[in-house]
Amino acid sequence: MKKNALIVILVLVFSVIYMSVFTVHMTQSAVVLELQKPKEVITKPGLYFKIPFLQQIRFFSSQLLVNDSPPAEVITKDKKNLLVDNYSMWRISDPQKFLETVRTLPTAQSRLDDILYSELRVELGTHELIDIVTNTRQEIMDKVTKKTNEKAQEYGIDVMDVRIKRTDLPPEIANNIFNRMRTERERIAKEYRSEGKEEATKIRAKTDKEKIIIMAKAYEKEQAIRGQGDAKATKTYADAYLKDPQFYGFMRSMEAYKKSLKSGTTILLSENSEFLEFLNTPDTLARGNRLRAEAAPVTPASNAPVTPAEDTAESAPETPVDAVMSDETPEAPADMHDSAIE
Repeated sequence: MKKNALIVILVLVFSVIYMSVFTVHMTQSAVVLELQKPKEVITKPGLYFKIPFLQQIRFFSSQLLVNDSPPAEVITKDKKNLLVDNYSMWRISDPQKFLETVRTLPTAQSRLDDILYSELRVELGTHELIDIVTNTRQEIMDKVTKKTNEKAQEYGIDVMDVRIKRTDLPPEIANNIFNRMRTERERIAKEYRSEGKEEATKIRAKTDKEKIIIMAKAYEKEQAIRGQGDAKATKTYADAYLKDPQFYGFMRSMEAYKKSLKSGTTILLSENSEFLEFLNTPDTLARGNRLRAEAAPVTPASNAPVTPAEDTAESAPETPVDAVMSDETPEAPADMHDSAIE
């Protein structure tokens, strides 16, 4: 029985000792509350004692804390709306004052956001957009940090630094600006296209001009060569004519026959025509007289051409001409032979 009582007493003693001892780490500070009232502030790390059940300990971080504030819209000096996304670095400098004013970290961050937004709106409202984005941002942030720290002291907070992560335009304004930028780029693109078309027209005109000049020179050279060839051919024909005029006339007549007396061709000429000089053989003349006797009376040649009848005489040779030579047919003009030869 005594042994059990001793064990109970030892357990109670250890429990009281355990509840009376607390440790403050290097990254913490502590506030000793007695009957819910601050009694002592401990900032140095170590092992400390308290009165069980009468005193309570509230621990706070002594590290550097980061507060990422939500984006806020501000108006610059040149009446431009900006969406500013900022953050701040702060620490608890007075745990007792911090406990008496804001008590918890979320409440402290909410108060700090309000102070930051107020100071940013005031300071950015005195600068133009170009200064905020490029030139004087560091100076602006230093002023905001100083003023925010002064106002945060009443909450036991030291604001170490304030920075802008991002500055952007509000969505509705950004869309309008993007549309204006797109319109401007389209206008510039049209100018480039117009300049390109103008340059292309100039190049095409120059190319067409060069083409016409080249074609004219080529045609001139062609005509010169053709003229030389014609002159040489004329000279060759003249030399051939001088050597044997009769043979030359015979060959030219044969060429004229070949071009004019084709299959299915009907020509009405006098039998004494010079064009038929090499076709008027004695057999041919006799055959023509016989055909005229058989075909009498003959229909005038002006109404319709007369087709020769089939020759039944076995001794009569075939003529290569499909023409009827009539005495009544008017004689062809004297230049027919020359035109046929040409």
